[in-house]
Amino acid sequence: MSGTAPEGATPGFLVWRLSMKWRVAVDRALAPLGLTHAQYALVASLYGMQRAGERPSQRRLADHTGLEPLYVSKLARGLESAGLLERARDPRDPRAVQLALTEEGRAATGRAIGVVQGLLAQLLAPLGGPDGARTRELSRDLAALLDTPLDPAAAGPRASGEE
Repeated sequence: MSGTAPEGATPGFLVWRLSMKWRVAVDRALAPLGLTHAQYALVASLYGMQRAGERPSQRRLADHTGLEPLYVSKLARGLESAGLLERARDPRDPRAVQLALTEEGRAATGRAIGVVQGLLAQLLAPLGGPDGARTRELSRDLAALLDTPLDPAAAGPRASGEE
């Protein structure tokens, strides 16, 4: 994948390319820690939620990360086998499974967060870094796009083949 966007690239294409670039970079950076990007999304989110005093269900974590509930369940089982998290039945809802990082999981996640923050600083350097005004503006724009509901069925096929 070249480092330059093709001339006339659509916003959809650029978002896709950036997401792929980010996922690959995170996967490579976290490989020495034994984590994938998807596992990181799960443990880093869980880390933040636990620090806020929450012990989320798999469903809540799926909603938070944007990952499919079935995929969260699969990731959680693998992370449990690796000793990084614990799964337990929710005493208030026996159908729900609550997740919590183990001590080892908190330590590994702390290391991984440091690695990913370093990558993020590199990515955002052209915008003035993680605390820059352009980065804050980009974050607002991305949040607005994430909050926009999409209905693929309503879009219908486009004759031009554009994104």
